[in-house]
Amino acid sequence: MKDNSDISKELLEIIERYINGSMTTQELKDFNQLLELDDDFKIKVADIKTMLTGIETQSLKEQLDEFHEDIPKTFIKKSVDKTVRYLNLSKMAAAAAIIIAVGSIWFFSTPENEKLYTNYFKPDPGLPTTMSSTDNFDFYDAMVKYKHGDYNIAIEKWQALVERKPENDTLNYFLGVAHLANKNVIDAIPFLERTVQSKDTFPLINDAHYYLGLAYLKEGNTELARIHIGLSNTNDAKELILKLTD
Repeated sequence: MKDNSDISKELLEIIERYINGSMTTQELKDFNQLLELDDDFKIKVADIKTMLTGIETQSLKEQLDEFHEDIPKTFIKKSVDKTVRYLNLSKMAAAAAIIIAVGSIWFFSTPENEKLYTNYFKPDPGLPTTMSSTDNFDFYDAMVKYKHGDYNIAIEKWQALVERKPENDTLNYFLGVAHLANKNVIDAIPFLERTVQSKDTFPLINDAHYYLGLAYLKEGNTELARIHIGLSNTNDAKELILKLTD
């Protein structure tokens, strides 16, 4: 095992997230690419995995030893404190280098349209949920779920409503943005298309064009993305359209 005294706390946290499987799909992809590119880093990750396993074992031993009065508790405490000081005194340079490397892999491997989508997409904040009308209870109940990030439940409830009212712009719009927020871009497009094709004046038409444009941008259809983002009058749309015409 190599000397890992240059490992920072920040780098340990990144590697620990890799080991315990808590990275996002993109982070995991970038991390695995870095492992393939850097053999020394790959060895370092393996060493840290062994070290973290040892720390977890020590922590478990501490809990078990509390039941035995004949074993001095101060010994374990000093040992753990020493380990914490050891981690906290690690250098920052190694972590900075790894973070920059991982970030660079993501930056150069991700298509420009996906980077723009990531930077400009944020879920619609939704409508006020007063539930003053019992006729609209199901709609606003779904809105509450949507605003709490329970997109699957909101989509299920709105889907049942839109099957009875397929021409309802509000239902189509929020089903579209809910699918986008739930990372289902392909499912979002038909609902947003129905919304922007409506002959009636829809209060959220600018937002509908913007989100539809973002959906096409995510799918790599830059031409349709420009068309719909250009039809939106939102501030984000005005800023994004300049980037798409550069």
